[in-house]
Amino acid sequence: MGLSQEALAAAMGLTFQQVQKYERGANRIGASRLFDLARALGVGVDYFYQDMGEEVAAAGARRMTHHVEEAPLRQTSLMDSSETRDLVQAYYSIGDPRVRRRVHQLAKALAAVSGQ
Repeated sequence: MGLSQEALAAAMGLTFQQVQKYERGANRIGASRLFDLARALGVGVDYFYQDMGEEVAAAGARRMTHHVEEAPLRQTSLMDSSETRDLVQAYYSIGDPRVRRRVHQLAKALAAVSGQ
């Protein structure tokens, strides 16, 4: 994401050693700290869970030690994915509106061809 541990730590009000512990898995990260991390990285909290397989979710820490009622997993919308955010960010970083319009037309044409 382009941030050093030091920069991320500063953005979260932590030491870089604490960020290292989170990164290595030496310390668990609480919900409020996860929220802080998401804000520092400019992503939603769901970013950290979107590629989690059902088998990983089913083997979560609470499920290993307690019986937890299993709610149906929410299907992630295309608008919530990091790929969509990256694409939109790249699209709007194109400064020339004419070029941006051509990229839009190209994407629509490619989608139409791949749908056949």
